[in-house]
Amino acid sequence: MLTKLKDKTYLLFLLPTMTVFVLFMFWPLVYSIYLSFLNWNMMPHIDREFVGFANYIAIFNSSETRRVFGNTFLYIIILLVLNFIMPFILAFVLNHVITKFRNFFKPVFFIPSIISLVVGSMIYTWILNPIIGPVAHIMGALGMDMPVWTRTQGLVIVVISIILTWKVFGYNFIVLLGGISGIPDDVIESARLDNIPLHKIFLNIVVPMSSAVGVYVLVMTIVQGLQFGFIPISILTEGGPNWASSNLIYQAYHEAFIVLDTGRGAAISVITLILFGFLLWLEFKFVEKGTYYEN
Repeated sequence: MLTKLKDKTYLLFLLPTMTVFVLFMFWPLVYSIYLSFLNWNMMPHIDREFVGFANYIAIFNSSETRRVFGNTFLYIIILLVLNFIMPFILAFVLNHVITKFRNFFKPVFFIPSIISLVVGSMIYTWILNPIIGPVAHIMGALGMDMPVWTRTQGLVIVVISIILTWKVFGYNFIVLLGGISGIPDDVIESARLDNIPLHKIFLNIVVPMSSAVGVYVLVMTIVQGLQFGFIPISILTEGGPNWASSNLIYQAYHEAFIVLDTGRGAAISVITLILFGFLLWLEFKFVEKGTYYEN
């Protein structure tokens, strides 16, 4: 009897974590799925009307929401370039090409990642102010006009992506640098002795041998990038102009808490979860197979 009790003691250690998981992750997920089938504005005195898949149908029939879908994929592409490909290349350069200033650049790139994104958004609001900002003064001296980026479709997504890069780039760079640093130096030196070009060393040796870290950064760039995007969108543009800067996460918040269409907001949240799940499935199916794990 005592042995059986000892065999079950691990459940006591799992209980706190499982309780937090159920209360703050599993239950909100189930409740959001439930709300997505309702027509309700969160007012307690208003009855909840079951509408089935009407919220989902309305989302896919809405030109506004289709534009938000397009914005979301554009954010993903830009963030992958700025926060995955660029720090990967930079980490390789500082570790194997220009090693002299590596210890200087590591804290310089990493420091912005510990600063609040709200603060960063306000800093960039001043830097890119079309009237008094330093960029406006530089462009004025060159005879150019600084566009009002918060009202310029196309440009607004690029600027918000740059703000997110300011926050995320340093962390990704440090993680990728750690992965690349784990590659044996003799492998790189052997390739150099054989006069293999640097770009081939990077693509054929460094990327495959640091792919375990690369896959982690790839996933986090997509997930965290869209999550962090909520802050500058909410503070600076509120999804404008004409939903040109909104993404799925902000749109779910807007529908649920600004428009008070809780069912539609919950439906967008569920669709976002399915999208993330699909991207993770693609990653495990096509990327994880080629991942290199030492030993």
